[in-house]
Formats: sequence, C-alpha cells, structure tokens
Amino acid sequence: MALYLHSQQREQIRRLSTSLLWRSEMPTWLLMVAIYGGWFTTLAYWQTLGLLPATLLLILFSTWYMSLQHELIHGHPTRFPWLNQLFGTLPLAVWYPYGLYRDSHLAHHRQDSLTVPVDDPESYYFTPASWARISPWHRRAIQARNTFGGRLLLGPLMDIGQTLGSALSAFRQLQYAAMTMWLVHGVLLAALFWWMAHQGFSPLWFVLAVSYPALALTKVRSFLEHRAADDPLARSVINEAGAFWQLLFLNLNYHSVHHDLPGVPWYGLKAIYRQHREAYQQRNQDFVVQGYGQWLRHFWRTPVDVTVHPGIEGGEGHE
Repeated sequence: MALYLHSQQREQIRRLSTSLLWRSEMPTWLLMVAIYGGWFTTLAYWQTLGLLPATLLLILFSTWYMSLQHELIHGHPTRFPWLNQLFGTLPLAVWYPYGLYRDSHLAHHRQDSLTVPVDDPESYYFTPASWARISPWHRRAIQARNTFGGRLLLGPLMDIGQTLGSALSAFRQLQYAAMTMWLVHGVLLAALFWWMAHQGFSPLWFVLAVSYPALALTKVRSFLEHRAADDPLARSVINEAGAFWQLLFLNLNYHSVHHDLPGVPWYGLKAIYRQHREAYQQRNQDFVVQGYGQWLRHFWRTPVDVTVHPGIEGGEGHE
C-alpha cells in the first residue's frame, strides 16, 4: 500500500508541479501581500475601524503570519532560505525569532524521533525520569495545559516562559549566534512598537490583547496534533476542519500529509489528501478528527494523556 501510494503521489505531484500555479508559487506571494498588507493597514487605520474590530483583525493576521512563517521554513515561495527568512523575520507575532522557530521545527520533522522527548523539540511528552522530578504543582499545571481550554489559556504562557528562559540562557552562556538572533529580534520588535505608538496604538495592548490570543489560536491547531505511536506514520493527525481553519492554518490540519511530504506547498496538501484520503487514513491508523470542535467537546476540561512518553524508559525529557 505504501509503495503504491508513493508512486501515485509522485505522479500527482509531478503533474501539479508543472502547472503555472506551482511554478510561480503565486498563492504564497499573494498570501504574503495579504498578511503584510492587512496587518499594517489595520494598525494604520485602527482608529477608523475601532479598537475591537482592529484587535480582532490583528489577532487573525498575526496567527496567519505564524502559518506563513511555517511555509517559509519549508522552502516557499523561493528556493533561497536566506530570502525566505527575510520575508519571515519581522516579529509581527512578537514572541519567537524566526531562526529559533526554524531550527526547532526542522528538528521536529525527523520522522523517526517524532514525539520523542529531547529528540523532538516540539514534543509535549516527558521521559519517566524527567516526569518523576517535576513537582506536584507543576504536574497539575501540565495537566491543566493538556485540556483544550488550558492549552489556549496556559499553553502560550508556558511556551513564552520556556522561550524567554532559553534566551536568558543563551546570554549567560555567551552563545553568540543565539545572542545575535535575539538582539536582531529585539531591535525589530522595538521598531514595530515605536511605529505602533506613533499610530496611537498601545504596544502593551498589542502584546496582551493581540499577540497572546494569536499564539493561543495556533494552539487550536497543535492540540493533539501528534501522538505517541510505534509507527511514525501514525503519529500525525488528519483533521478534516472547515474552510476557515484550512485557510488560517494553511492546510496544516492535514498534518499527516504534511509530515509525509514536507516540501509540498500549502495549497497542494488538500488536493493530495483528497486524492489519497483512504490510504492516508489507513496509514495513520485512523488518527482522524472531524474538525477542531471535536477536540473542544471532548477535552475542554478533560486532559489528553500526553505526559510520560510510553516508548521511553529513561533519559532527560522536554516540555
């Protein structure tokens, strides 16, 4: 089945890649214009729009920008990583330098270590040894974060704390490449905040009412996006979400397809999934969700069991 699927995929991708749409990468270029144009225009005219409409629009554009950064990391719209990085370096979503996200995410794409603590920097699992060292109050916080509501409310705060901790560590240990990355990020963020203030828009309001909710929205997508499973092909979800979520997350709801074919542009994932729907569901052992509402209903207050990785016997863990 896998060999048949891959041969069919290669033929489909070959046909799609010869089209003008794929060769020009026009959807991603238009996406960049829409996101940058929408973000800056909303801030420039926020007083005309009103604070609440402007805030809601900025949350959506900032979330969309994080989806765009993911696409840039995977080699779109150009073949030049330095140019793609240039397109994604502005800290419109505040919290993460592009280089930090890039390095972490590319390490996450090592299929054999997907979900494995330490090896997968985006894993929510722990090793038995690291879990045993965690204090009771911290375990309760992690269990709260593992609910759908907690992932939206606490998840961003815990991620931000860990990220800022890594930044402080980089400066304490004089890691010059990381220090440079953070300094560039800080200078660009200061410039954006200066421009916001010049427009009469409070940078503090942006941090609290825009960037934090935007980061929380990304947690909708990543909630139980991966699970521990013996077969790496069964570790990534297929979420048959609606059109709004598909566009906001650039089809990453078809996450099993993305991990199988990480080089395929966002506008190709849905077509490939629809062509091979049954085969993908068989390969990922029916790890299929009918929209994000299913997670909300099942896990709003009930934690998903993502604590100790069932396939790890020792070593250091990663939160």
